[in-house]
Amino acid sequence: MAFSLKALASRNLSRSVRQFSSSTQNNAKVAVLGASGGIGQPMSLLIKQSPLVSHLALYDIANTPGVAADLSHIETKAKVTGHQGPDELQECLEGCSIVVIPAGVPRKPGMTRDDLFNTNASIVKTLAEGCAKYCPKAMIGIISNPVNSTVPITSEVFKAAGVYDPNRIFGVSTLDIVRANTFIAEAKGLDVSTTNCPVIGGHSGITIIPVISQCTPKVSFGEEELAQMTDRIQNAGTEVVNAKAGAGSATLSMAYAGARFTFSLIEAMNGKQGVIECAFVKSDLTEATYFATPLLLGPNGIEKNLGIGTLSAYETKLVKDCIEELKKNIKKGEDFAANN
Repeated sequence: MAFSLKALASRNLSRSVRQFSSSTQNNAKVAVLGASGGIGQPMSLLIKQSPLVSHLALYDIANTPGVAADLSHIETKAKVTGHQGPDELQECLEGCSIVVIPAGVPRKPGMTRDDLFNTNASIVKTLAEGCAKYCPKAMIGIISNPVNSTVPITSEVFKAAGVYDPNRIFGVSTLDIVRANTFIAEAKGLDVSTTNCPVIGGHSGITIIPVISQCTPKVSFGEEELAQMTDRIQNAGTEVVNAKAGAGSATLSMAYAGARFTFSLIEAMNGKQGVIECAFVKSDLTEATYFATPLLLGPNGIEKNLGIGTLSAYETKLVKDCIEELKKNIKKGEDFAANN
């Protein structure tokens, strides 16, 4: 590839929290929309630990004052405020550098991410309208599923408001990378903190494409083992949904991934060089108009799309096989925005 995947190791969350100096300037106001939920609460807890966050603004339709009060007792720098209901969304969003949106309903056994569409699409559209109005220059990280559709919805909202910047709207697919790194390290007996596998495509089912041929350190799998590893990474969310037996979906691991992506954005916005994350963004690299790839982040969002790189024959087929599904997901989001 044209970039070093070793740089990706710096994204390790625990190191990201510890490495920041309290004297660092350009501190950020970060908003979490959906802060009272299963992802929002643990993610807010992780974000509260970063000295780079000066203000953590929490928003939800219920229970936000309690979550904010609880987090505000933690002995770290960030001021915490709670905002509840539509009348308080403006106060939450004004002055934000980064907005992370995990709001929505979780998956249950037997549900796909696409089954969440109608409920979560409406939630994301409403929150995106608030972001476009009150913090149009903020970095927007969409976690609410189905990401393949909710990111296009967000883009269309920003276009309609006349404030669209494709370099500032991200579908947070970080959990796919976290899972790939974890599963590959476990399978090969590697140090997971230095294992890095890019994941491209989208953020559901067959659109999740782990590029194991580009993993560092280099690994190899037999044909059957490779297919099994790919399938596990693609369906890891369902693994958690089934294990929780109706009690929820992947909340804690998603909270970790969302916080890690947030820290990467803050680092890049503060001028750190070489910050790389994979994310689902507006793209012209394939027939699909949105596509996840490794991105070099900078002060204004995407500094450079690092592209797909050289794929194996197996990975090339995975990309080919996912494109129609991805295009369908994207169109569904765009149509929803146009018709609502």
